[in-house]
Amino acid sequence: MAWPIILANVTVPLLGAVDTAVVGHLPEAYYIGAVAIGAMLFNYIYHLFNCLRMGTTGPTAQARGAGDHAEVRAMIARALLLAAVLGGVIVAAQLPILAFAFWVIDASREVEHYAREYFLIRVWSMPAVLGSYAIMGWFYGLKNVYTPLVIQIFVNCLNIVLALLFVLVFDWGVPGVAAASVIAEYTGLIWGLFSVQRTLNKLPKTNDSGRRSRLLDPVQLKRMVAINGDIVLRTICVVSVLGFFMAKSAELGDVQLAANQVLHHFLIFTSFALDGVAHAAEAILGESVGRKDRAAFLHSMRVVFLWSGVVGVINILVYVVAGHAIIALMTSIPEVRAAAANYLWWPTLMPLASVWAYTYDGVYLAATRTRIMRNTMIAAFAVFLIVLYTLMPLLGNTGLWIAMLGFLTGRGVLLHLFFPRVLRTI
Repeated sequence: MAWPIILANVTVPLLGAVDTAVVGHLPEAYYIGAVAIGAMLFNYIYHLFNCLRMGTTGPTAQARGAGDHAEVRAMIARALLLAAVLGGVIVAAQLPILAFAFWVIDASREVEHYAREYFLIRVWSMPAVLGSYAIMGWFYGLKNVYTPLVIQIFVNCLNIVLALLFVLVFDWGVPGVAAASVIAEYTGLIWGLFSVQRTLNKLPKTNDSGRRSRLLDPVQLKRMVAINGDIVLRTICVVSVLGFFMAKSAELGDVQLAANQVLHHFLIFTSFALDGVAHAAEAILGESVGRKDRAAFLHSMRVVFLWSGVVGVINILVYVVAGHAIIALMTSIPEVRAAAANYLWWPTLMPLASVWAYTYDGVYLAATRTRIMRNTMIAAFAVFLIVLYTLMPLLGNTGLWIAMLGFLTGRGVLLHLFFPRVLRTI
């Protein structure tokens, strides 16, 4: 199951890397910085509401394992309803969100100007993005990885083509990158909804008379809210780390901000590749939880960790061999290339810590033990802040990267320590 998810996931940071590369060949570093800040704001929102995928896969897989097809149908309806509500709220609150973001981030005037342009266009894609998250999580819970793969690759390829067209041909600059994302995301949502309907038609028939009551079942709604609430709080810590990382990079100047944005894509590639294995784990392990089969759960978990280790090693080898070439592809500005090369070894070694954090995320989501995920993430975020404000004043950008390493390591260690408690509940 994992390789199609990995392939689909890798197209997401590839899109971000292409966006960076498109503006990276414009004459000034602040264009990269503007896309870095604008993309960071959306990554914050996307990660924050990724609960729509993470909170859908495990319960759907458990319902499938238990043979409850009525609940499988109800899950996608609840998730899409929640996506529509949250997407509309974000669009309505776009100006306060933007004002708060630039109150927190101390960027140059040029970076802030173009980042505002980027945000005010791309924010209109939010309902489509969140709806696609819900659809993706539901398909993963059904062990259907190929439909999301095809849709996601198409959407991201369309986004890349439109970004190149709008920026390099039409000369729309940073707004062209944002407009490309809006068009591509709504295209993907329409395709996804059509695929959901086809899949629902193929599921075993259930009693439709209670469909509305099942959709609004207070017990299931309470469970969904609790799971998603834990994931949101957990994700606030993740995106806050990313926000602090880019905000502190901005304080180091436009060149260092641009360099860290380039290197940040290495971390994103690693995380999305490892998440591919974790997403497969959610579906497979979640089915074992639904059947109450602890032996199958443990066996599958060992396989998941094995393949996560393989993916992590592959990431390291790619960065060792091609790291400098990737930097050169993403920017032609000599100062940015040099600054990124000086810190390349940090994202190259980061998979050693990432493997444990991301893989255990999949295990815990499969078991829907989200409260422990939330609490351990808060503790790891505290470690990040302590290291950041202790070492960055002394070591500058090196202290920033050490804080990131401490965050990932803390997540993995704490999740490992609490796992026996999770296992006893299966």
